[in-house]
Formats: sequence, C-alpha cells, structure tokens
Amino acid sequence: MQRFTITEKSMPRLDAALLKQFPQLTPGRLHKYLRENKIKVNGKKQPLSTRLACGSEVCVYLPDAMLEVPEGPLFLRAENRLTLVYEDDEVLCADKPAGLPVMDEAGKTADTLINRALLYLYKKGEYVPERDFEPKLCHRLDTGTSGAVLIAKTRRAETFLLQLVKDRRIEKRYLCVTFGRPQPPQAVLEDYLVKDAKAGRVRVTHTPSPTAKNIITKYQTLAVSGRLALLDVELVTGRTHQIRAHMASIGCPILGDSKYGNNAANRELKLKYQALCAYSLHFPEIRENEPCAKLSGKTIHTARPWYYGQILDGTLR
Repeated sequence: MQRFTITEKSMPRLDAALLKQFPQLTPGRLHKYLRENKIKVNGKKQPLSTRLACGSEVCVYLPDAMLEVPEGPLFLRAENRLTLVYEDDEVLCADKPAGLPVMDEAGKTADTLINRALLYLYKKGEYVPERDFEPKLCHRLDTGTSGAVLIAKTRRAETFLLQLVKDRRIEKRYLCVTFGRPQPPQAVLEDYLVKDAKAGRVRVTHTPSPTAKNIITKYQTLAVSGRLALLDVELVTGRTHQIRAHMASIGCPILGDSKYGNNAANRELKLKYQALCAYSLHFPEIRENEPCAKLSGKTIHTARPWYYGQILDGTLR
C-alpha cells in the first residue's frame, strides 16, 4: 500500500492526482482498482472525478511492486491490445478505439496507440530499440475519435506516406452522427479555420485572413433517426478538429462532442466520446518500384462503429 497527500490548492481531480503520482498506471486500471475498493480518499471510496482539497490523503491498496516505475522503454508498459486492419512489411494500419490517444508528446503516458504498435512489433521481433527504425505515425486522430491510423514501419515508408498525406492523395472518409439534420442532405462545405492554440480549439469563418486556413469538407446523409443524422464525410483538407468544427458551424455538431457540441444532448444520450470514426482510407495508384506499392489502389476499412447500426434501426434518436 502507498499513500500521498494533496499539496496543491487548485483541487485536482482524483484521477489526475493518481496518474501524476503513479504515471505507470492507466485510466482503465484506475477504474478497475476503484471498483475493487483499492483507492480511498481520507479512508472513503470516492469517484475519480472528485476534486481533492489540499491536505486530502489518498491511499492506494496495491503491492508496492505494482506501483514502482519499471525499467525499460515506455512502450513496454502499454496495453497489449492492438486491432489491426492491414499490415505488410512497410506499414500497418490500426483501428484506434475512442478514448485512446495516438501519442503523448511529453512521453509520460504509456498506453497510447503508437506504444501499443511498438509493443506489438517488439513482440513479433520486428522492432528492437536502438537497433531498428522506430515506427512512426503518418497522421493523427483526436483522442475521442476512433478509426484507421497509418503507422510506417520503415523510414522510406514514413517519408512516402507523409508526402501522400500532404498532397491529399489519400482519400479519408468518416462516419459520424450529428445532432440535427444537415440541410441540404448532401453538400461540399468550403470555409476557413482559425486555430486558437491557447484555448485548444478552432473556429470556422467564411472570410479569409492571415491566420486562417482553407477547409473543405464533403458530407452525405446516409440515414436519419429522430433528431440525429448519420453522415458519410470526406475530409478533403485535414485541419485540426475540422469535421467537428465545420459541422458545428452549420448547426449540426457531432454527437458526443463536448468541445463543439450540444452537451445537454450528450448527457441525455450518455455519449462519452464524439460519434466520429475514420472508417476508410483509399490509396492512389503507386508504381511497383515505389515505397508502399502493396497499397496501390487499395481501400482499407475499419469495422463500422456501434452507432452506425443504432441510427439505422432507430435505437439512437
């Protein structure tokens, strides 16, 4: 068992305080340990969302060995779970679950998509740190978005795929549910996006400016259910939070989106993450002597997300 006392006056959340104190743990494990009554605040079980006053004592009833930071690379402490939808000798494509970050810039979070991929390749014997090229993400998804993410296994594949992404030669399609039915049911939205890095969000404008970047989003309504609509979206440009902000700008925010969406509806329908899934990647023709030639003309699909069927049968409305 280990205990620590809260010294901050900012009243941190219990889960944040635990992860700061024991960075080798994960949010999923915290929920498990809380259910097992292994986490107490001032001698009582409290929700992980509890704000802790300065002086609060937190006790974690686990063996010390489980709370020690093990030696070795961070990826060795990632969850041993990776859903692959494609793999060859140069690239793999993983189906990222909503809630899992693709990476952690600070290098403190063990359980990320890239670390799960490194662990998978390490166990296959295809990646040994300090000997092999470290596989890299070729694009990213928001933590709350699920779906296909490309990871390059070689340096030449990374360079090639990053150029394809930059040149917009990979067609990226998403499935999403909006709160509200877009009118018209099918359209091409062209606007400008301004990023507010300090606030961690973006805004959409109809006029250009020195700080704005153009955005193009195509959508098609596949089905409707009550207040909700199921859309197929093509991301022509790939800006930060583009689909989320663009759909919100026409009055049809993504269901479950706490940043740009309708939080009352999100709470009512008990959505924890945005109903947005990168379900399809289509590759252009690639010459045989080029990197990633096995992807030439190929379309990679992930499994359809849970809300797809629930909109079609009217369960979610």
